[in-house]
Amino acid sequence: MLVLTRKTNQKIMIGDNIEIELLSIEGDQVKLGISAPKDIDVNRYEIYKAIQKENSIASKRIDIKKILK
Repeated sequence: MLVLTRKTNQKIMIGDNIEIELLSIEGDQVKLGISAPKDIDVNRYEIYKAIQKENSIASKRIDIKKILK
């Protein structure tokens, strides 16, 4: 893991097309702005994990015979 220190309005680049800017620090909250191409999903970690769980459940094979009984 790379750990960086940034001040308000400073940026981090990921590759050539993902930009992360530290917008503000208020108490224990940090506000980030993320600019990325539209084909790259940007989600909070907990939303990402929920999507992965739902996709896993949806992809499991269903035995129709058991459902119809």
